Amino acid sequence: QVQLVESGGGLVQAGGSLRLSCVASGSIFSINTRGWYRQAPGKQRELVATITRGDGTNYADSVKGRFTISRDSFKNTIYLQMNSLKPEDTAVYYCNAITIGSGTHYWGQGTQVTVSS
Repeated sequence: QVQLVESGGGLVQAGGSLRLSCVASGSIFSINTRGWYRQAPGKQRELVATITRGDGTNYADSVKGRFTISRDSFKNTIYLQMNSLKPEDTAVYYCNAITIGSGTHYWGQGTQVTVSS
């Protein structure tokens, strides 16, 4: 089992920045990939960014050049630095972890990000 706890959401004006954090606990040795997803009202959950154990990263086209995913292995924490935020970035952001082998997905409780125009 893996537990994920996010923090760092909030309200920001367009053009502003926020940094999200997600701490993992439990069977962290089993995690292969970690990442961030988001879900806006009335829309499906979508991938924002992922990072692998080898520090390979992947981003949605809509956030490339604005968002940066990183991790601190000593703190079992990943971060999402979000710059140049737009109103369309408004969503609940979920931390995700995928385990080696079974590919089981674990999710955090979500943190609200609201960008005002």
